Amino acid sequence: MELVYKSTRNEQDVVTASQAILKGLADDGGLFVPERIPKLDKSLEELAQKDYQGVAYEVMKQYLTDFTEEELKQCIAKAYDKKFDTDKIAPIKEADGVYYLELFHGATIAFKDMALSILPHLLITSAKKNHVKNEIVILTATSGDTGKAALAGFADVEGTSIIVFYPKNGVSNVQEKQMVTQKGANTKVVGIHGNFDDAQSGVKAIFGDKELAKRMLQKGYQFSSANSINIGRLVPQIVYYVYSYTRLLKEGTIKKDEKINIVVPTGNFGNILAAYYAKNMGVPIKKLICASNENKVLFDFFKTGTYNKNRKFILTSSPSMDILISSNLERLIYKIAGNNAKICKQLMSSLKNEGVYQLTDEMEEQLEDFYGGYASEEETIQTIKKVYDKTGYVIDTHTAVAAGVYYDYKEETNDMTKTLVASTASPYKFARSVMSAIDKQKYELMEDFELMDELSKVSGVKVPNAIEEIRLAPVLHNLVCEKDKMKETVEMILGL
Repeated sequence: MELVYKSTRNEQDVVTASQAILKGLADDGGLFVPERIPKLDKSLEELAQKDYQGVAYEVMKQYLTDFTEEELKQCIAKAYDKKFDTDKIAPIKEADGVYYLELFHGATIAFKDMALSILPHLLITSAKKNHVKNEIVILTATSGDTGKAALAGFADVEGTSIIVFYPKNGVSNVQEKQMVTQKGANTKVVGIHGNFDDAQSGVKAIFGDKELAKRMLQKGYQFSSANSINIGRLVPQIVYYVYSYTRLLKEGTIKKDEKINIVVPTGNFGNILAAYYAKNMGVPIKKLICASNENKVLFDFFKTGTYNKNRKFILTSSPSMDILISSNLERLIYKIAGNNAKICKQLMSSLKNEGVYQLTDEMEEQLEDFYGGYASEEETIQTIKKVYDKTGYVIDTHTAVAAGVYYDYKEETNDMTKTLVASTASPYKFARSVMSAIDKQKYELMEDFELMDELSKVSGVKVPNAIEEIRLAPVLHNLVCEKDKMKETVEMILGL
């Protein structure tokens, strides 16, 4: 049975899965959502006998119904291969009674690899299915990790080019170096004077520019997105939550039908939304714990039912979460509004014009699956040290936000349910913050790569290839623009 996709802002805008992947964003600025969340058609016990690729197929076939079995299995095989440094793709490590789902074993050592390894293949397959002859221009804003993962995924992929915008002073040194050293004749990286929300808003405005789209078509180009607003990003993320539950089941950590909690460090809301979709597909999840850093717009939202972005933007040691406009939350708003595009559009319009919107009491009642918490900078640093001192296990700053929130949640609720923490980045990506947390005095004067060698000694984990590759790599991208000149920069790059 075919599953179609609708815009969160206009129920008349109905497309197939492949069309939704190609478009990225709906014409009205809404996000594509499945008309219903499908159920798994195999038991979790059956899925426990499959490897990551096997589980990926069983989950994704439910959403991408206009892909043939052969097409989907080919995309999965090309994505989840030797690019990952472990056969398990997403292993689980236990430390201090917490189960850490390591999502950073891909080419760029962050969780974005899990979806961005497959998105180029889904996109190219979608283009062929829909007889697209234009070159697809991937236009993306990044708060640090999406950019490099998208660049790595699309580099030299025939029929595509990619332009990534990032906040010039809003990512870590390693994140920036990973992007600006990216090879590939079809890749472009641009720093903007502004923050991630400025980059994201600029990209959305470019997508919505009908005049620009017309000129691009004349030149043989069309836009698509690699951001988490693309349903081709969200669907692969659902996979690892289904997979992780089946691993805990297979290993006897949990019993049949036993519920678990999942904690996700969250900025743009895509990663925790994927866990919510997994729950709705039939995975026994009790609480979805949404962990924010000091930019706690989502914490306040879950506490009050009011989303308010009118606040100071704070640069933290977990920069991938330094976000005040959580784009993927729109998909949840649409669902709790009873799949009512009119209500969703009104709330998103209020966010755009006033920077705030308020849920109805009925909508708020449907958020009981979620718990919102946040960790201060100090608590984040303390959590890294606490976990290391107790267990020898080293976590990055984003994962520490999640672990810190989980410790607070457990103390507040006395909920002893087994809990999975989404570990979203390798500590090597944020080595300075991590090593400073472990022993500030000892490590504060060391250079970045010297710190990474020390991290290897401390953690017992060898320096990943993603880090070794950028040690001496030359800078290939040095474009920088003002936040209000992004459209002109795109036009210049494409020769329009």
